[in-house]
Amino acid sequence: MTAVPQPRETAHKRSRANAAFELIQGSMSAQRVARRSPLLASCHRAADGALLGVFLAVVVLSGLTLHWQHRWTMAFRQLEVTRSLSHRLTESTAMLERHLLEKARLPRTLVPTKASDLVYLERPAAASQPPLNHLAMIGAWMDRPIHQGY
Repeated sequence: MTAVPQPRETAHKRSRANAAFELIQGSMSAQRVARRSPLLASCHRAADGALLGVFLAVVVLSGLTLHWQHRWTMAFRQLEVTRSLSHRLTESTAMLERHLLEKARLPRTLVPTKASDLVYLERPAAASQPPLNHLAMIGAWMDRPIHQGY
């Protein structure tokens, strides 16, 4: 094993890099600002906390917005499917009714009604029927047994 000498940085390069780093470090130092101006440091902390709170609120509200948008989309899709099925059911019912009307023979054998063919009947007298006792009728229903399966 042989030792290879490492090129050393010159003092000038090292001092210039450290000076730039110290300048940035010194200007951004929270301890130095807190010592010089405690009011400004507390304002910085409050602003940082407020920004963090706003960021968290935006993340939470974005999540809720996406969640409810997904729920609304799913409900709208179900509504569209329901409308489509309802329309198909209406069409099927109309086709069945049309088929039954075409195959029915009874309406063709009936005679059209005219006013001269109508017969007028007098209303039956109300005294001929005894008054109904609704409570007794409901009581009779209550005495009947309930069958299994109903």
